[in-house]
Amino acid sequence: MNIHFCGQDIKANPVIGVIGAFIIAIASSMFGFGGGPFMVPLMTVGLGLPMYVVVGSSLLAIFFNTLMGTARHYQFGNFDATFFLIMFPAAILGGFIAPQIAKRVSPLVVKRVAVAGLMLLALNLLGVY
Repeated sequence: MNIHFCGQDIKANPVIGVIGAFIIAIASSMFGFGGGPFMVPLMTVGLGLPMYVVVGSSLLAIFFNTLMGTARHYQFGNFDATFFLIMFPAAILGGFIAPQIAKRVSPLVVKRVAVAGLMLLALNLLGVY
C-alpha cells in the first residue's frame, strides 16, 4: 500500500501491521504491559515507516488497548482519577509535539534516543536500574 503523508510517499504492508498489532495487543493484555515499546519497532522495521510518523502513530495504536485496560481497572476500583487527569493531557500534548521534533531531527538520532529509552526500560524491568 502506498501512503502519501507530509509530502512523502511511504510504502507499507498493512497485513504485517495488522498481524503484528494483533499479536502485540494479545501479549500486552495478557501480561499487563503497554504495547508502545513493541509497536515502534514493528512500524519502523516491519512496515518501514519514518520515525516522525511512528511517534504519533504509536500513541494512537495503543490507545484502544489502553482505553480497555483503563475501563477494566475503573470497574475493579483500581483507578486514580487525579493521575489520569494529569497524564491524559500530557499524552495528547506529547502526541502532537513529539512528531514535530522527530521530523526536524535526524532519523538516526531519533532511533538512538528510542533505543536508549528501551534499554533503560529493559534494565528497569530486570531490576538492574
